[in-house]
Amino acid sequence: MSRGATVKARIVSLLVVLAASLMISGAAFAHHSMSMYDRGHDTTFKATITEFDWVNPHSTISFTVTDEHGNVEKWWAEGPGPNRLSNHGWTKDTLKPGDQVTIVGNRNKDGSPTMRFERVILPNGQELEARPRYF
Repeated sequence: MSRGATVKARIVSLLVVLAASLMISGAAFAHHSMSMYDRGHDTTFKATITEFDWVNPHSTISFTVTDEHGNVEKWWAEGPGPNRLSNHGWTKDTLKPGDQVTIVGNRNKDGSPTMRFERVILPNGQELEARPRYF
């Protein structure tokens, strides 16, 4: 093989490795930030669970809240995935439809009924964190 062919082979190999790296890391680039939530203010809701999805990349909680006028609002909250939640004592069976809990988190800045949950307080008083407080 000539020296020119060896250099071309190395360049092609480098480009293949670079392209493969970009394809593999695509999911990491696609992951959204949490900047849509007002992380400077915590909101607390007395809520009734309608659904708890123990899924990656984010577990979600669907719940209803009754306002001071008796109106029922449907809310949705996202949090960490199952691995991180399990490190804080959560299981896929932690929340069930009908459970009455307190949910603390950060509302969406756009005013929609969505939030990022920080912790949930169960009826027995047990408090489950969703992530370390510094996160």
